Amino acid sequence: MATAQQTPFISEAEYLAGEKISDVKHEYIDGYVYAMSGAHANHNRISMNLSVAFANHLAGKPCQPYASDMKVKVGSKYFYPDVLVDCSDVDDYFTESPIILVEVLSKSTRRMDETTKRLIYLQIPTLQEYVLIEQDFVKIEIVRKSENWQPMRYYLGDELTFESIGLTLTVEEIYQRVKNEEMTEWLASKDMG
Repeated sequence: MATAQQTPFISEAEYLAGEKISDVKHEYIDGYVYAMSGAHANHNRISMNLSVAFANHLAGKPCQPYASDMKVKVGSKYFYPDVLVDCSDVDDYFTESPIILVEVLSKSTRRMDETTKRLIYLQIPTLQEYVLIEQDFVKIEIVRKSENWQPMRYYLGDELTFESIGLTLTVEEIYQRVKNEEMTEWLASKDMG
């Protein structure tokens, strides 16, 4: 989660220069800097599962996935989504043209990801899909431009398609190795069946 630092207003150039040498990642919203905290193991597992699936699927194709170190720029705002896919020839520390943005939610990030970031991300002309994935329980929400940004929700037993890249995965594949109550119960019921 990004937390506000007690810093004065800084320019985009100062922010970008500082990020290159900082040990801590920061998001930037209209002149104010927000430090990013570390992520839980489940958060990392989900991000890695999607990054690997996207990378394998997109091998040899023009679109490319990026993990949490690539910033997305929207106006005078910079964010670090957990996973993104971009089809342009990115040659910088940020992109302005992602087609998929993924945020893995936690108690501390949920509000920002579901409200502020959603409103900002949906302004990106190239964006086709915004994906919100819960880490503490099993639920995936995708809003798609093709569906007028109406939410579709997916749970264990469901398949979902990332339409912009033509990749279908099961919810279970996305939550592989995640340790939460629902996954534990799901795996136990499969072992019994």
